[in-house]
Amino acid sequence: MAAGTDRRVVAGRYELATLIGQGGMGQVWTAYDQRLDRRVAVKLLRPDKVAGAEADELRRRFVRECRVTAQVDHPGLVTVHDAGSDDDDLYLVMQYVDGADLGDHLAEHAPYPWQWAVAVAAQLCAVLSAVHAVPIVHRDLKPRNVMVRQDGTLTILDLGIASVMDTDTTRLTHTGSPIGSPSYMAPEQAMGGAVGPYTDLYALGVLLHELLSGDVPFAGSTALGVLHRHLYEPPLPVRRLRPEVPEPVESLVLRLLAKDPQHRPASAQDVYEDLVPLLPARSAPSGRPLDPTRPFLRPHAPWPDRATTPAATPQAQPPRPGHGQDVARAVDEVKRLLGEGRITQAVDVLGSILPAAAAQHGEHSPVVRTLRKQYAATLMDDGQYRRALPELRRLADQRAAESGHADPQSLQFRYEAAQCLEQLGEPAAALAEYRALLPYYENQYATDDIRQSLEIRRRIGHLLLALGDRSAAHDTLARLVLDAERVHGIGHPFPAEIRRTLQWLGQVRG
Repeated sequence: MAAGTDRRVVAGRYELATLIGQGGMGQVWTAYDQRLDRRVAVKLLRPDKVAGAEADELRRRFVRECRVTAQVDHPGLVTVHDAGSDDDDLYLVMQYVDGADLGDHLAEHAPYPWQWAVAVAAQLCAVLSAVHAVPIVHRDLKPRNVMVRQDGTLTILDLGIASVMDTDTTRLTHTGSPIGSPSYMAPEQAMGGAVGPYTDLYALGVLLHELLSGDVPFAGSTALGVLHRHLYEPPLPVRRLRPEVPEPVESLVLRLLAKDPQHRPASAQDVYEDLVPLLPARSAPSGRPLDPTRPFLRPHAPWPDRATTPAATPQAQPPRPGHGQDVARAVDEVKRLLGEGRITQAVDVLGSILPAAAAQHGEHSPVVRTLRKQYAATLMDDGQYRRALPELRRLADQRAAESGHADPQSLQFRYEAAQCLEQLGEPAAALAEYRALLPYYENQYATDDIRQSLEIRRRIGHLLLALGDRSAAHDTLARLVLDAERVHGIGHPFPAEIRRTLQWLGQVRG
């Protein structure tokens, strides 16, 4: 890229200025928004740099994850301004954060005061609590993805990006080297199991241990060696390195680093409540910039000491049809919105026309049934799994009452409900639902049903990994791979991926 007027302009609007970060999958630039006259950060991702990912599928997932990310409203998250594709690149435009990343901040202030570590963890828990409620799992929480602002507040970066690269950022390559951040990976994530809020809490434990001790709890010369230590070695209690650290802080770190997700704290909210008694009381701040205790010493105080209150901007509300609006016209509006990729707005319109449609046509009419199916599908596509789950369960129950529990449509609704449970970080409930579904598909002979049974078995294996039952997961996947090769062929990506997982399990067990 040339300097001056020859700078690259992304999407005809964002002029790239300075390269501030680069990795195997892309680059991060400071940039200039020509339309709104402001500095932004632009992340460029190259789909062709991600092994095994189909470009079109990656682009679709990227846009979906950016849209889901943009729904989370929390001051501790970087604001997403724009996203899309430009030539061969996927781009994400974010607010520019003035500060230092937590890794550099730790290097400059070692040893990190334990009060600062507690303040950092509390701020991160507040953000994670909002993120997990969506639900979104960050998947790559680490110091380089956290910015400390001048006023001491923290901002989490890269929300949703690791989810887009799901199978490539959280699993090992054929060489046994993980793509991503093995030092911060929870055991279930590194082994390719289902992830959930508990996965981010483990990464928080690694990060908190690093802030208190100066190093991550598990290091090694190879990625596989780090993974082995995550799976089998207990972390060193931080008070052996820093006796001045309070015992409750050490205890919390050890619970966050539990190998079994079910032995970790139940939620980021619970972790925050454990940290509250350890936070500093309100008093005069030190005056130093980038002090993470400052937000608790003087909440909402301006920084620097000047009052600058920007005018509030009213938020536009999506159009909501009234009770008397014609249902057919509303359905046409939903089709148009979906065609334009405006899924969030389509969800709002569908949700608001359902009562009117039920009053006009009857709750059990084909029209209302079709609208509910579209509503549930659109909620899932928008990543709103918590809202989709009860809709899917209602649809499944209604269909089963009419046509029996083996009805294909009822089974499909139950399968999608199990996917929601998986996304919501409820692996035990998802596992039970998949196991209940499996016999219905295994007793069929249609090709699509057989392939669906293989996919359900794959999900069962990954959920067993997430729950820490590696022996059962290995047995499940070992039986599955032979059946998958008979159905798909030996060279198909589906059995190949299962074989890789089995190889990793064998390496770690060995």
